[in-house]
Amino acid sequence: MATQSAPEGACDPPPRPKPPAKSDGYVGVTELLAGKGDWFRRSNASNGYISKLRELVKHEGDKNKSQWKTMGPAKVAVPSPNDFLQKRSKESKLAPKKKEEDGKKLLPLSVPPRTYHPVTRIKKNFISKNALAVMTGEPKKPRHFCVDTRQGDKYLLEPSGLFPKYINKKNYGVLPKYVIQRNEEMKREEEEYQASVLEQLKKKAMKLLSEEERTNVLKALKKNWEEINRAYQSLPIVTDTRYKQMHKEELELKLKQLEHDIASIEKHKCVYIANI
Repeated sequence: MATQSAPEGACDPPPRPKPPAKSDGYVGVTELLAGKGDWFRRSNASNGYISKLRELVKHEGDKNKSQWKTMGPAKVAVPSPNDFLQKRSKESKLAPKKKEEDGKKLLPLSVPPRTYHPVTRIKKNFISKNALAVMTGEPKKPRHFCVDTRQGDKYLLEPSGLFPKYINKKNYGVLPKYVIQRNEEMKREEEEYQASVLEQLKKKAMKLLSEEERTNVLKALKKNWEEINRAYQSLPIVTDTRYKQMHKEELELKLKQLEHDIASIEKHKCVYIANI
């Protein structure tokens, strides 16, 4: 059976649709992509923007994306542990001073001067020296101790006050001069104070009235009483004003006081009067 050959062009892929012709009245929106100066135009199809460098831009974006996920680049120069910050390392340091004398630099001397005398070190035998000091020195005197507990606790007897070392002094038990002088001053001040008190009491002491003075005082009081009583008896019977009432009360008080004084003087034979 003879094979029939396929018609020419039957297995070829279908031809691609031609892009629509650009209309003369529409200009697509142009943008600058990734700084490459690539311009692309918007087609009338519904697939959006089409760029020639689309794959290149995507590759460049994915390439550097993972390196900037942290606070810095992935590879950062780490400082060495030996380069740590030390104290006063940032302060400005001055140049070392050069020893100069009268503006001239001192040159190192290789030969010692004539006045130089080397120090001779003498070797000492400290063992024999200490042994000689022990043999020639005075022996230590035993110190007095006092034991006050059964466990053997002890303390020095001399600074404790129990050792009688002060009774052997010449001036033991004798009052010091400053104590005697102070006692004399205190005694003299006390005598002066007592004398001043007695003098004040004498000045303020009460005076005894003689019999003649007592009689004269008594007569004067009675005469004064008679005069006030006469004025009292001459008062009007009707005291209808405030002045009359006050005058009457005043005379009554004076009469009572005079009667009290006359009775006291007549009752007591010895009368004392204070010196005011």
